Amino acid sequence: MKKLKLLTTVCLIAAMSLLTATASQAQSALQDILNGGVLKVGTTGDWNPMTMKNPATNSYTGYDIDVMTALAKDLGVKVEFVPTDWKTLVSGVTSGKYHMTGSASISPARAKATGYSISYFSLATVPLTLTKNAEKYKDWADLNKAGVTVAATLGTTQEKQVKMFFPNAEHKIVEAPARDFQEVLAGRADAHITSNVEAYKLVEKYPQMMVVPVSAPKARTPIAMLLPQADQVWINYINTWITLKTERGFFADLGRKWKLQN
Repeated sequence: MKKLKLLTTVCLIAAMSLLTATASQAQSALQDILNGGVLKVGTTGDWNPMTMKNPATNSYTGYDIDVMTALAKDLGVKVEFVPTDWKTLVSGVTSGKYHMTGSASISPARAKATGYSISYFSLATVPLTLTKNAEKYKDWADLNKAGVTVAATLGTTQEKQVKMFFPNAEHKIVEAPARDFQEVLAGRADAHITSNVEAYKLVEKYPQMMVVPVSAPKARTPIAMLLPQADQVWINYINTWITLKTERGFFADLGRKWKLQN
């Protein structure tokens, strides 16, 4: 009888501990932000026009930066942008290094470890090359050949796409702070793939580059914010905020400001 009571007591304590931990986890991010007065956002600073870091001032500009600044204002707190890179974007959320990230492509792989907000924008993948290759590369098939090198950045959605889209080509995967387009500019790769959002900004900045005039972009993908997977309270808050901002035209206005190709 004593053993049964002891076992019952242990089970009750374990159950209460689990409920307490679950409840704490469910509200930890939102409460941490409100109590501490700071919203910590992971951002890479290398995705024009979403997030761009100025090394001289250690400051950020871009679509994502405007989104997170507005979110922090509505929360009544300050925003702190935490430097990260694509290969550690998810682990930064799961480890609690930051409360959320800026825009990230929705993918099943990332969803295994982290939660997502609802989507507020979508993008697609296009290839870029140098203008001198205009006659050489006119569609996807022209790049999917032996002897062609296509670059992508480690940890990005494009890292997996480059292997899927171009199984016959050579793949050059570079790690941040290096970027795939730099390989093309330096002549170490024939092309690279990126989002249509970034592609047209790169062409503006580097006139020697061009978007390959493919028949159609590939892999149209929604983007959203990465959040702690089990923190439904925080996820619910962010989804409510996105819904309200969408209805009030915030994201549409911001898209026009940054000339996003959607």
